Parts: sequence; C-alpha cells; structure tokens
Amino acid sequence: MDLTQHVKETALSLGFDVVGITHAGPIDDGHRQRLGRWLEDGHVAEMRYMVRNLDKRVDPGRLLKRARSVVCVVLNYNPPKSGVVDSSPVPVGRIADFAIYEDYHDFMRGRLRRLANAIRRAVAPKACAFRVCVDSVPLAERAIAQRAGLGFLGLNHCLIHPRLGCRILLGGLVTTVNLTPDWPMEQPCLGCEKCYRACPTGALGRDGSFDAGKCVSYLTIEFKGEISPDLAARIGDRLFGCDACIRCCPHQANTPPASNPDFHFHPSGRKISLHDILKWTQGDFDRTFSGSAVHRIGLSQLQRNARICLGNAK
Repeated sequence: MDLTQHVKETALSLGFDVVGITHAGPIDDGHRQRLGRWLEDGHVAEMRYMVRNLDKRVDPGRLLKRARSVVCVVLNYNPPKSGVVDSSPVPVGRIADFAIYEDYHDFMRGRLRRLANAIRRAVAPKACAFRVCVDSVPLAERAIAQRAGLGFLGLNHCLIHPRLGCRILLGGLVTTVNLTPDWPMEQPCLGCEKCYRACPTGALGRDGSFDAGKCVSYLTIEFKGEISPDLAARIGDRLFGCDACIRCCPHQANTPPASNPDFHFHPSGRKISLHDILKWTQGDFDRTFSGSAVHRIGLSQLQRNARICLGNAK
C-alpha cells in the first residue's frame, strides 16, 4: 500500500466519513475573487478575524513552512431520526444540529493529531511537520476541501458532499509530506434556490452573495451586541444557530445519519425551556453545555438569545 492510500485508510479508521487530498498551493482565482468581493462589500459583519492573516487563509502553504499537501476530512453530523413529534407545553428554543453533539473542534483536532502521528510513524526516519486546522486556523476550508474532491459549493455557501449532503464538518491537516492529490469536484449546485427562499433574514442572495450580518447563525453565535429588533423578530425560536438553508437542500434528502459512535450525540439538547435558561446560574449553564459548542458563547449571550425567542413566541 502506498503512503497516500495508507493516510486515507488511517483517516477513515479514526472515524472520519470521507477523506481527500490536495496540494498546499493557493486557492484558485475564482474562490479568491469571491472572498475578496465578500470582504469589500462589508458582508463580513464584525468577524474581523476573517480579514486578518488573509494571505494565509487563501494559501495553506503559508501556514506551514515547506508544506506540500493538505489532508482534508469530513465528519457527518446528520442526526438520527427521532420519530418524536415536536411539541412542548412551554416555550422552547431550537439548537442547530451540529451543536447537539459534543464540541466538534476538540473531537476533530484530537483525531487529526492522531492522523499526524500515524503519518509520522509511516515516513520515519524522514523529518515531517504538520498543522492541524479546525475553524480557528485561518484557512479557506471549503475551497480547499472542494479542491480535494470532497464536495461542491452550494448557493447556501455550504460544502455539499453528493452522498452526505451539507450536514458535514470540515477539518484539515497541512503537512510537509508529499501525497498524491485527488481531483477537484466540479459538480454545480442545482440552482433550485430553496435555500435562498428558506433563509429567514435574507442573508442569502439569489446572485450567490451572503451577508453574514443578517445570518441567524452569526447573530446568535458570533455577534456579541444587541440584535436589531427587525432581525430579532425573524430569528423565531432559534436559540443557537440556524439550519434553515441546510434542511431544505435537495442534496440533504435521504442522507445517512452520523455513524461515528465516538462522536457523542445529546438529544436532550434539541429543545430547551427558554424560561429555565433565564433562571440559570453559571453552574446550571456549565452542567448543561460543558463539552458542547454552545458553551463557547457563554451564559449571558445564551440568555440574550432566549429573551429574543420568548419575545417571538408571544
């Protein structure tokens, strides 16, 4: 078995659903121009970190000296069908599907480090280096994953895998090891515009634009201030994140549920009493969301979101 195949089989054995490999060069001009227009149009909202280290974001080779390859991985987070009718006698808030699992950042980083160690053992005694990338590292991960053959970009700005749909989490391992790259996936989006019509705040444009400042996921997770009344009224009962543009995607139909038993699913987090959240102490919050992506926003921001959801429930 050659090294590239060994890397792929090891990644799959660690619980990733799909793996692809690409070179460590810059993303193509089309992706770079779209990113540039997005920044110039001011649609980045207050995510100033997107502007910092832009040279590294568009060129993974700048993240690691002498980088040759990027191993891209996908983790499916499609929840199992519960068969339970959604009903509650009290107002509840919805949490985005990815956050019903344990925090994927730590989960994926740990397994990517194990993958790096496996590659290191395979190429010994040759020197090699690695950089693990899961969200916090500046990397145009969707463009890189598309180049590695892991999917195509949809109008909803998600990477869409033909078999797994768009409920997928992305990670990358930049390395100095030279691996055989896969072919990019060139499949186009269907252009059905279902995601455009489903977006509750108009964050998605028919022309492919995306205004992060209007996105419910940005507003409930990233944005720290007071949300304008107009946008708050469109958030509905979304307490943390939004799945509207994902659930309506035709590519999401008939996709398999997440199959990694180590990626722990917490169905009790699907809907939580909004009144209870407003009464919580810090200890209550920590006990409920420790080890979850929700824990990252803190109690005060979650309570802000809960007040908005309650106002919309009246």
